[in-house]
Amino acid sequence: MVRVNDRLEIEWHDGMTVRDLLKACKFTFPMINVLVNGKLVRKEQYDTYTIEDGAEVRVIHLITGG
Repeated sequence: MVRVNDRLEIEWHDGMTVRDLLKACKFTFPMINVLVNGKLVRKEQYDTYTIEDGAEVRVIHLITGG
């Protein structure tokens, strides 16, 4: 299992990437930051950065305003 934002638990599978996790959680907002076990993952790494079973993931939506 992968824990997301301290509230969601997503079934882990071998080779799971950040992009796979975002799809499973239905996160589609384009302006987000993703941290896996406290490490920031760059957007260009989403398709290749693999997540280990038991990982703690934070998905943070960036909001701007004025």
